[in-house]
Amino acid sequence: MDANLFKGNLDLILLSVLEREGGYGQDVAKRVNALTNGEITLNAGSLYPALHRLERAGFLEAQETLPARGGPPVRTYALTAAGRAELRRRQNSYQSFDQALRRLWS
Repeated sequence: MDANLFKGNLDLILLSVLEREGGYGQDVAKRVNALTNGEITLNAGSLYPALHRLERAGFLEAQETLPARGGPPVRTYALTAAGRAELRRRQNSYQSFDQALRRLWS
């Protein structure tokens, strides 16, 4: 997959996955990988800065939780109401762009 396509849509990817169910960073990365059949793989270098940016923007809320398996606390993320609105805005924008491209190809 083209890295520029990935970078330009990382926030949309994260908001989409977190809308289904909140989670911690590594869990989000695993779900993205599974839901896309391995087409999209998130690494820590892009994942965590994006999660922190979305949290600062008010689209995600985070809380420290203790993992069921034990160990140090993990930061768990969930969408806020503003995050749901931003997800809808980004989905609509992406759909419009996709439709415009498809018209070019027909």
